[in-house]
Amino acid sequence: MYIRDHSLATSERRSSYLAASLQALDESLGGNLHVYEGDPVEILKKLSAQFGEVFATEEFTPRAFLRHEKLAQAKITLHQVGSPYAVSPGRVRKSDGTSYRVYTPFYKAWCAVGWRAPAELPEVQKWIAPPSTARNFPRITCHTPAAGEVAALTRWREFYKNDLARYDEERNRADLNSTSGLARHLRWGEIHPRTILAELNQSNAHEVFRKEIAWREFYADVLFHEPHTNLDYYKPEFAKMRYNEPGAAFKAWCQGKTGYPFVDAGMRQLNEEGWMHNRLRMVVASFLIKDLHLEWQHGARYFMEKLFDGDVASNSHGWQWTAGTGTDASPYYRVFNPIEQGKRFDPEGLYIKKYVPELAHLSAEEVHEPWLYLDGLSHGYPERIVDHATERHEALARLAELKPKS
Repeated sequence: MYIRDHSLATSERRSSYLAASLQALDESLGGNLHVYEGDPVEILKKLSAQFGEVFATEEFTPRAFLRHEKLAQAKITLHQVGSPYAVSPGRVRKSDGTSYRVYTPFYKAWCAVGWRAPAELPEVQKWIAPPSTARNFPRITCHTPAAGEVAALTRWREFYKNDLARYDEERNRADLNSTSGLARHLRWGEIHPRTILAELNQSNAHEVFRKEIAWREFYADVLFHEPHTNLDYYKPEFAKMRYNEPGAAFKAWCQGKTGYPFVDAGMRQLNEEGWMHNRLRMVVASFLIKDLHLEWQHGARYFMEKLFDGDVASNSHGWQWTAGTGTDASPYYRVFNPIEQGKRFDPEGLYIKKYVPELAHLSAEEVHEPWLYLDGLSHGYPERIVDHATERHEALARLAELKPKS
């Protein structure tokens, strides 16, 4: 059963992907998926009266907490079972009972807590045929990548066979595209993290990938304990920093027309495909915050609009990590150099040329700094909207303004 809450707005891409995922689930259930649309409290009240007890997968987002409060006020019992995480948020705690604020000790404790084996399908599966009033599927209004459990398991097997053994060495290389591509499947519950974790061994590549699964669970745990941080500062002092207002520079960033090839390639991939390589997510985020001096929330909202795998906890805290306003132990003065990042993680410029065809005529040496060459901008690629070196100093100067004066 799925309940569509009509009061919640979501992006076209995420709504369409959800629709495709629900259709795939319905097919696997022989057309027996119940899909309701409306106020969850009213719908669950009717279902409780009809069936007596209602069970649901536990949720941990700020919106879910508000929904639980409304259900409690309406005296509706919803039995929450299972979790979309290997270890549910709130279970990993320090010896004093408090939550972890830094990833590395969280990871060690997370591994120590451990997780169950993947659930097995019941031998006998019985479904209640849905009435016509319970077939309110959302519409697919844009192109989506392959959705559903079959697509998720297929992708996991492909990644396991072809790329996982080199994951520790190649995961940051944008030109090799050696990442798992499982983010959207995890986000929409099409594959469970326990399914993945059960097949990982103790090799270095597998350990690095296990840590990536743990990052998702860490951010979910942080948001569980600090639900305001979905769009508010984890470190509140950074709300006082001097920021610019979004304008032409923000528009250029969104369109992938900043004049910095690696940044623009990442943004164009996001706009075209609804996904972006994880290394690029950090680079474009740093550029928005440290080079354009905009608050991280502007970028986080844009990501949630464009991503098929938009996850509140991972998105908000991934942005805050790069901004230096979140859980990372490194302070704000870490600034990604968009030129050097491109040279390191796209050395031949193949990723850049794929998404920025205006630079396809340049050599590997030229493509990262096209403004230095006579014909670098001759095919319509824009001039740089800012100078990175200058804006880095400006970002550090604004940070200094926050320090107490002696």
